[in-house]
Amino acid sequence: MDYFALWAVLVGLLMILMALSGSVLSRLPLSTGMLYLVVGLAVSPWGVNLMRVDVQANTELLERLTEVVVLVSLFTAGLKLSPGLKDRRWILPLRLALTSMVLTVLAIAAIGYLFLGLPLGAAILLGGILAPTDPVLASDVQLSKPTDRDRLRFALTGEGGLNDGTAFPFVMLGLGLLGQHEIGKYGWRWLLVDGVWGTFAGLGIGALLGLAVGRLVLYLRREHKEAVGLDEFLALGLIALSYGAAVLAHAYGFLAVFAAGVALRHLVQSQAPGESAAKVVAQAYADPDPDQEVADVIAVDRQHAPAFMAQAVLGFNEKVERIGELAVVITIGALLWSVQWHNAVWWFVPVLLLLIRPAAVAVGMYRSSSSSQQRWLLGWFGVRGIGSLYYLMYAMSHGLAPDLADKLTALTLSVVVTSIVVHGLSVTPMMNAYEAASRSKRGRRL
Repeated sequence: MDYFALWAVLVGLLMILMALSGSVLSRLPLSTGMLYLVVGLAVSPWGVNLMRVDVQANTELLERLTEVVVLVSLFTAGLKLSPGLKDRRWILPLRLALTSMVLTVLAIAAIGYLFLGLPLGAAILLGGILAPTDPVLASDVQLSKPTDRDRLRFALTGEGGLNDGTAFPFVMLGLGLLGQHEIGKYGWRWLLVDGVWGTFAGLGIGALLGLAVGRLVLYLRREHKEAVGLDEFLALGLIALSYGAAVLAHAYGFLAVFAAGVALRHLVQSQAPGESAAKVVAQAYADPDPDQEVADVIAVDRQHAPAFMAQAVLGFNEKVERIGELAVVITIGALLWSVQWHNAVWWFVPVLLLLIRPAAVAVGMYRSSSSSQQRWLLGWFGVRGIGSLYYLMYAMSHGLAPDLADKLTALTLSVVVTSIVVHGLSVTPMMNAYEAASRSKRGRRL
């Protein structure tokens, strides 16, 4: 049998099905992640045995696959965050990505050490793996477009972009305590290099490159009518450049890519203030039969060029992100057969999702301007997914002992699979109810 042709048929049918049923799924208590997970299970050895992925044998492949998808998603998240850096809405994602995430790491580490029998290093590593929320699978609760001003969606989008990078120091600390990474005497190297330098250098490198590349493209388009088209290469190039430069500088590539997206959006906002340019570009993209000549004129127009560039890059990135989600979640479903499930402690999953996450959010949001409904939803939608799988594969490829790897794999994937299912079932009814309440509140003000 020609397995490549069979896979081509399967993936082709799945993509066509998603294209045809996308609007239907948005009204049902289902998510694309749930469907992809079912497909993964069906093609695994538990099903028709069309795909045989093993956590231990395919660690490096899984690490790179998840890394690429998270990078694309982080850049997309950054591009959606249109409010200026001085906007007070940034306080919410910063609180979530710093205070709430650190508390989550500490709580998971304490449970891992006291109740799961993990060494201290492995317990902290587990906290670093499971504390960050996922920017890929949480797309249904994040901003859908840059003009969206909703505080809840902004907070979840910003949190997903920031904490996939700020979790890295804890992953490195856990590996260091296990003897797989140099942290220095009394942890000085970890604090200064892995903590301070890795975080701030990553943010700085990404922001500088996002601004520099964006300014160069806009200058060429406005002044010389050049560098028009092929915005797909601009998106992928900026992601790769930001990530590579940060890693070579021993900084965090995830934060660099997110910062590059934020910087590019900030450049657009500063050079084309207001929403008039964005509306013109949005209308051009909404045209079912767009005129390429008109698009080229808008792309080099002095007023509209920034919004056009950002929209083109964002539109391409969102499509790549969807394809990446399909590939990774199917792979997650296909590798579940290889997990040593006797190592999973199932009470840990509800403790994390129903106790630790809401409590950490409650502390992080204490005395914030968010409403009680927003704080409740922030506590619930702590989606875990592809980012956690990446950190797990990263730890395994950097010398995590096999027995610890088996236990952390079972714990991590039990959380990820549960999150895909329960958050997928609840996202549509809960977000619909939230948006209905928001519209009602705005109506009463008018």
